[in-house]
Amino acid sequence: MKSITIGMDLGDKKNVVCVLDKTGCSMNNDTIDNTAESLRIFFSKYKGSTVALEAGTHSPWISRQLSAMGCKVLVGNPRKLRAIWESNHKSDGRDAEMLARIARFDPGLLYPINHRGEQFQIDLELLQARDILVKNRSSLINHVRGSVKALGTRLPSCSTESFHRQAGEHLPAELHDTLKPVLGIIEQITSQIKEFDRQIEQTSKERYPETELLRAIKGVGPLTSLAFILTLEDPGRFDKSRQVGSFLGLTPRRDQSGEIDKQLRITKAGNPYLRRLLVSSAQYILGPFGEDCNLRRFGLRLAARGGKNAKRRAVVAVARKLSVLLHRLWQNGEVYDPFYKPQQRTMAKAA
Repeated sequence: MKSITIGMDLGDKKNVVCVLDKTGCSMNNDTIDNTAESLRIFFSKYKGSTVALEAGTHSPWISRQLSAMGCKVLVGNPRKLRAIWESNHKSDGRDAEMLARIARFDPGLLYPINHRGEQFQIDLELLQARDILVKNRSSLINHVRGSVKALGTRLPSCSTESFHRQAGEHLPAELHDTLKPVLGIIEQITSQIKEFDRQIEQTSKERYPETELLRAIKGVGPLTSLAFILTLEDPGRFDKSRQVGSFLGLTPRRDQSGEIDKQLRITKAGNPYLRRLLVSSAQYILGPFGEDCNLRRFGLRLAARGGKNAKRRAVVAVARKLSVLLHRLWQNGEVYDPFYKPQQRTMAKAA
C-alpha cells in the first residue's frame, strides 16, 4: 500500500476521504465518521499508505492514531495551502483530492508540521487553561471598573489578586446587588489561577527539570520556560538555534523583487501564546526592573536609535534573541551567563 496516497478533509463530525492509486487515478471517495473506531476500520485496508490532512482541532489525535497504524502522515500547514482555500470551486471532496494530489506530487508543498506528543499536549493544556482564565478575569475586572465609572465614581487601584476584596468595599450601593456576584466569580477564578500556578511549578520540577536552566534569565518565569519546552518539544528538531526565532514568527516577512526589498512586520507564524510570553519577557528585560545583561544592552541600543517604532522593534528583537538563547541553554545544558562573550572565550582557549 506504499503506492497509495490518501487525502482527508477533516470535519467536526464527518471526514471526507479521497484515495489515489499509484497512477494518480481516484480509487475511492468516501465519507467516514470522525471517530477513532471509524478511522481504524477504514484505514485498516490502507496500512503503509501516505495520508495528507490539514492541521486543525482534530489533526493531533488523528495523526497519532494513523501513525500507530503504520501510515505515513503528512499534516499540512493551512496558512500555506492557498491553492485549497482560495479555490473558486471549494468543497470538502475537492479539498481532500487536492491534499492527496499535492502529497503525491511533492509533499514539501504541504509545508508539513509535526504535532507534539500526547503528554506534551496534555501538559500544554494546563498553561492554556490558565491563560483563558486570566483573560476572562481581566474582562470581568474591566467590566466592574467601567460600570462604576458610569455612575461617576472610581474604584481604588489595587493588585489583580486583591481586586475582589478591595472592590467589594467600594461598590456604589446602586450596583452592589448586580456586581457582587461578579466579584464572587473573580474570586473563584483567582483561586483557580493560583492552583494552576502550583500545578505548573510541580509539573516543571517533576517532568521538565531543564526549565531551571531557562529560568536563570531574569524575566523568564515558570510560564515562559515551561511553554518553551512544551511547544518546541525537542531541541534537536532545529539545526541552528537561530531558526527558533523564525519558527515562532519573530522574524520579519520578506517581499523582495528586483531592486525592491521592503521592510515588513514579523510573520507571526507559529505558536501565538509562546510568542506573547517571549515578548512579555523581553519587555521586562528592557523595563526598569530588568537586570544588566547582554540582552538588555542589545535592546537599549536598538531603542536609542529613535524613530517612530524604535522601542517596539527593540522589544521584538530582544524576544527573538531570547528565543535563540533559551534554545542554546536547553540544547547544550549550559548555565546562563548574562555577559557571555564567545569570541573572547575562544581566543582564551587558543592562547
